[in-house]
Amino acid sequence: MDDRAVRMALERHWDASDAGDFKVEHDIYGEDAVLYYPQSGERIRGRHNIQESRFVQPNKKHFTVRRIIGRGDLWVTEFVLTYDGIPSYAVSIMELREGLVVNETQYFADHFDPAPSRAHLVE
Repeated sequence: MDDRAVRMALERHWDASDAGDFKVEHDIYGEDAVLYYPQSGERIRGRHNIQESRFVQPNKKHFTVRRIIGRGDLWVTEFVLTYDGIPSYAVSIMELREGLVVNETQYFADHFDPAPSRAHLVE
């Protein structure tokens, strides 16, 4: 799969994530894919389990992709995931094999107020 096709598959994945289309959202994962959340220490193995873990979340979610960068078998998506109206800034690192995600790590960070000490440097 060339880079253009991977990018299109990722865009389809994130669009489906935002739409709550759990089937299309998970088409990008290999059967034995692993999803890792470092902050909670959770590791979820298998496309079916990844899909179910997202399906059972009671929160209303909205995804806003800020950028997708990558090449070959390594892709990074920077996005804002809003749970019940509260934004969380996130990065997804996906490793692919034969066009499917085999390993994904997602990092989340909450919003914080700007530091007054650097206000004169900020655009």
